[in-house]
Amino acid sequence: MPLITFSHPEHGLKTVYAAAGSHTETILKIAKDNQIPIAFDCQDGECGTCLVKVSSIDKKPRMSGPPTEKERNLLKELGKLTDEDISRILVDDIPPPWRLACQMIVRDEEILVEY
Repeated sequence: MPLITFSHPEHGLKTVYAAAGSHTETILKIAKDNQIPIAFDCQDGECGTCLVKVSSIDKKPRMSGPPTEKERNLLKELGKLTDEDISRILVDDIPPPWRLACQMIVRDEEILVEY
């Protein structure tokens, strides 16, 4: 079961367990379900409002899937990914720290989401 700790300078820390079978739910959906105020607008990976920084809590390699092409392009446009980063993501299958909460699917891992 995924353990997600949300962190914000004004809202502090809140840790939630994502329900079993939540491997199809995004960070944004889990945040909304738990009254965690991550900013969002389009909810479709086109605006960048829900940009978050994700890191592993237990220091194990992160398992989340790589960002989609649409998400990679927007992260690049926002200055959070370079062409080199994108190549490494595609070759090494290591997810980047910056993600869009509306696009990132939660896996069975312990993560910190800074928003």
